[in-house]
Amino acid sequence: MSSVFERIGGAAAVDAAVDIFYRRVLGDDLISHFFDSVDMDRQIGKQKAFLTMAFGGPNSYTGQDMRTAHKHMQLKEEHFNAVAGHLAGTLQELNVAKEDIDAVMAIAASTHDDVLNL
Repeated sequence: MSSVFERIGGAAAVDAAVDIFYRRVLGDDLISHFFDSVDMDRQIGKQKAFLTMAFGGPNSYTGQDMRTAHKHMQLKEEHFNAVAGHLAGTLQELNVAKEDIDAVMAIAASTHDDVLNL
């Protein structure tokens, strides 16, 4: 069985998804301020590597684990939900199949406690 990474279109699809995702995130007043002092080129690269790995593609992610990377941010449920919503909306915009969106959202949900440091 193919991975989510392969089914959504591989690296080109991840690149497109991350670009759309950050356009949405940076346009959202609830969460955009978390990125005010972030090097977005570096962040986009890390996100592409992370999603590629999370979706079952080649693993070149060398960033921090989710708990460590988000610990200093004091994120709340509404922040997590906003980001997850933008991810789902991005995949819908790219016409990703519902079952693959569901699989991606399950992966995102599995990071919930680490991202929120619960």
